[in-house]
Amino acid sequence: MKKEKIQRVGIGFFEKYLTIWVIICMAIGISIGKFLPAVPHFLANFEYAQISIPLAILIWIMIYPMMMKVDFQSVKNVGKNPKGLFVTWVTNWLIKPFTMFGIVSFFFYVVFKNLIPADLAKDYLAGAVLLGAAPCTAMVFVWSHLTKGDPAYTVVQVATNDLIILIAFVPLVKLLLGVSHVVVPWNTLFFSIFLFVVIPLVGGVLTRIIMIKYKGTTYFEKTFVSKFNHTTTVGLLLTLIIIFSFQGQVILANPLHIILIAVPLIIQTFLIFFLAYFVSKIWRLPHNIASPAGMIGASNFFELSVAVAISVFGTSSPVALATIVGVLVEVPVMLILVKIANSTKNWFKELPNET
Repeated sequence: MKKEKIQRVGIGFFEKYLTIWVIICMAIGISIGKFLPAVPHFLANFEYAQISIPLAILIWIMIYPMMMKVDFQSVKNVGKNPKGLFVTWVTNWLIKPFTMFGIVSFFFYVVFKNLIPADLAKDYLAGAVLLGAAPCTAMVFVWSHLTKGDPAYTVVQVATNDLIILIAFVPLVKLLLGVSHVVVPWNTLFFSIFLFVVIPLVGGVLTRIIMIKYKGTTYFEKTFVSKFNHTTTVGLLLTLIIIFSFQGQVILANPLHIILIAVPLIIQTFLIFFLAYFVSKIWRLPHNIASPAGMIGASNFFELSVAVAISVFGTSSPVALATIVGVLVEVPVMLILVKIANSTKNWFKELPNET
């Protein structure tokens, strides 16, 4: 693998304080919903097939820059060191969605039974399922960099994950939502994946191919991509303002629910990280592969989760609220895990550090 071609960037200002921006957007959105209700009512008029057109545009703005960064040519290197990929795949697709479902169900239906009505619990669980079935694709490059992960190998992990999402996301969500008695038509889920994954994915791949062909790899990775550095974050924050303007009444009526939703999501995040991390250690993987493997499983493709929640359940649904809580807690929790990964690097000191 040619590591010198991978651009390594640290966490940006907007990304570092994402939780603060989300809280600010929450306050702005709730205020709009309460004091300027005509705004969400007006935006609700721009829908097609129950999908908000303004939100669809913002979600494309969020996801498209991520897809440009993924080099799918790296998939051909899959066989060079498969152990780290096996850890990533098994954790993300055979374990994480089911532990998310189990942990969240336990808290919502047992621990918080007297605090969350059954109908809301079912909707919040659906949002958690959407988070659990969508492993991280973009921010993981930041977490990998902060833990000195192998950037080339991380690209392979992310690229293969993106391909698996196209196949596995819909069946997993359909299965787990069916178990929780939430009925979602297959065509709605497939349309959501086509709209919010396939279209930006194809757009990102074509952009990458065309720009590299005419401008070269160096220009694309160091100049062109950097033009979109804040696009994803800005798109996400504007999306959250709109969503919170629709969610205002639900939040004001149930402010404690934000914390109650966050508790199992945080527990799930730590569980999945340590599971992948310890398995990597047992399997004698180097730290620069073990840490990204843990980070990919622990973090979520929350942009996709929010997008699907909106398109399937609507902007005012508690399902969308649950996915947004995932956005709220992810950055601070992942920064804690970064510190843990860096402070435990000595666990891997006797292991080889080459991929």
